[in-house]
Amino acid sequence: MIAALLAGLVFFSLFAGQLPPLWLAVICLLAVLSFLLVGGHHHDSVLTMDVYARRSRLCRENAALKAAGSLALLILCICSSSPLPPLCLFAFLSVVTVAAGGIKPREYFSLLGLPAVFLLLSGLTLLWDFYQKLPEEAVLSLPFFGGWLAVVPAAQSLGMLVLSRALGAVSCLYFLSLSTPLPELLQVLRRVHIPAIVVELAVLIYRYIFILLATFRDMKDSAASRLGYRGLKRSLHTTGLVYGGLLANSFRRAGACFDAMESRCYTGQIAFLTEKKKVTAKVFCLLVLPLAGMLASVLLGF
Repeated sequence: MIAALLAGLVFFSLFAGQLPPLWLAVICLLAVLSFLLVGGHHHDSVLTMDVYARRSRLCRENAALKAAGSLALLILCICSSSPLPPLCLFAFLSVVTVAAGGIKPREYFSLLGLPAVFLLLSGLTLLWDFYQKLPEEAVLSLPFFGGWLAVVPAAQSLGMLVLSRALGAVSCLYFLSLSTPLPELLQVLRRVHIPAIVVELAVLIYRYIFILLATFRDMKDSAASRLGYRGLKRSLHTTGLVYGGLLANSFRRAGACFDAMESRCYTGQIAFLTEKKKVTAKVFCLLVLPLAGMLASVLLGF
């Protein structure tokens, strides 16, 4: 609900003064309804992203090619000087991830819910600025502590460009993470000579994020079943107990995990079983098309 209201406010601030009132109302309403229908970000199970990656039909493709293509598209997206190419890239990679990868559209856009909230909050800070004196070109304004909060056309242009670049970058990362399991990504990092300590930390951090999320969910459900969140005072007390217990539990789990690794002859490197995958025409074409389009748009300054 909060994300839907944020989306409506951002779209209203972004297109105010540029569209007729009727069209502006329709766009804001569509943005709110889209977020309400998607239902926001959620975790139905542990290791959601890795599960989706292994189920994807693109999982059988070469990981190095997907990583290199995603990185190149990400750089070109950031270098774009117009909002249109990143938005087209977002649409193209979303269709590829859903259609070619076999992920359900609702699941894909649900996973986009969490970064979307951060993007919307960032968009508001870019669009609204504080002025001691109200600018003449302001399209929206509110009195605020002796000054004005206002939206000007320059801020709208900047906000559109930044948000479009961010959407395109997120689609590049989601294309890679929803089609390539973590062990294969780590193998690619080792092949480009990323320091071993960085790779090991990435494995442990990635793994323990979801372990702690699952533990927190179980502790919170247990507290809620005992009416621990009934009333403000009790809710605050229960929240403190849950987070304190989570901290203590994380230390215990980390110690037990390290003991288990040492008992299995851990030598400082976590090994994964991976298989070599050939470069196919399918993924090559899927990456060459957007790369050519983005490169042309950057070179032409479009």
